[in-house]
Amino acid sequence: MIQKSLFLFFFFLGISIISILFLPTLLMPTKIVLFGGKLMGKWSSICLKIFLQTNIIIKGRENIIKDQKFFIACSHQSMFETFYLQTIFNSPIFILKHELIKLPIFGWYLKKIGSVSVNRNKISKDNLGLIEKIKNAMKISNRPIIIFPQGTRVLPNETVPFKKGVGRIYMELKISCQPVAINSGNVWPKNGKLVPKRTITISILPMVKPGMNEAEFTSFIEDKIYNELRLIN
Repeated sequence: MIQKSLFLFFFFLGISIISILFLPTLLMPTKIVLFGGKLMGKWSSICLKIFLQTNIIIKGRENIIKDQKFFIACSHQSMFETFYLQTIFNSPIFILKHELIKLPIFGWYLKKIGSVSVNRNKISKDNLGLIEKIKNAMKISNRPIIIFPQGTRVLPNETVPFKKGVGRIYMELKISCQPVAINSGNVWPKNGKLVPKRTITISILPMVKPGMNEAEFTSFIEDKIYNELRLIN
């Protein structure tokens, strides 16, 4: 219990300090703000290793797509991946819930780094223009888009169907997809019951090239990621 409390205290303390120290960067070039995001990712791994004795393994680094535009489709079980994946990939552009953009300070950073928000609770003009916003973000940046096709954090053994949006992005952008499976919920699940002395495995799977239709791709990527999660759990 003490080590879990220490983890949460120091994790959020560090994130808060970084957020405050980097406030002036909101008026500076985006790449400086992105460095702050990488620091948060490193800090999350440091806290996990020190306070929860968590081992972090990265499989498939050789599969990381280089020299072309791509988007990442990643399983989502924890806050961990939203921070740590920034240290593996080139500071991805997040597709995220509109509510996060409204958060004080944290939401300012999300806007500054070009995050694309979606309101999942209603059909709006912004939602209907989501693909155009993603295309525009890709035009002005070499950073990959990242989407969590489960739509929200899920428990390690949940197999919720992937949202249709991931297939639409694949079809409309006509770029390769980098599937990623992460079993972070075994250590830091959404219900907050932290589990020490476990391993988080980040499995970077081979790229999926354009060419499938929307439904085929969604089904294919869902099977690939869930099968990988079964192997690393």
